[in-house]
Amino acid sequence: MTDDVAALPGLLGRKIGMTQVFLEDGTAVAVTAIEAGPCVVTQVKAQETDGYSAVQLGYGTAKKLNAPEAGHLKKTGGNFRHLREFRLAAPIPMAVGQKVDASIFRPGDIVNVIGTSKGKGFAGGVKRHHFAGGPR
Repeated sequence: MTDDVAALPGLLGRKIGMTQVFLEDGTAVAVTAIEAGPCVVTQVKAQETDGYSAVQLGYGTAKKLNAPEAGHLKKTGGNFRHLREFRLAAPIPMAVGQKVDASIFRPGDIVNVIGTSKGKGFAGGVKRHHFAGGPR
């Protein structure tokens, strides 16, 4: 990857699961395994044409696309489940269809991860805290 792509402010991914890593002193640290990318650049917005600089990334595979989404993604040749736009302070030379993956990160980089919970609505005590239902 070029240093220009390393200036990209974000990447899309999904949580795979949890595991643990053992440090030199033998202590275990809980870690979350994330599949970060590969993402595809689906749109590049420029200050001159759109009024701000941004890059739109696509990730995952959609089951179905409606006609406007399919037309928007025709240049990339893919159908993406997730489309997110990342605003840029300065324009980055990127092309539509370019792939971006986790190689933009260097060892020791601090990464801020944002997630969305699935949401399970209101849960009663039995479902939420595994309480017994009591004698029946």
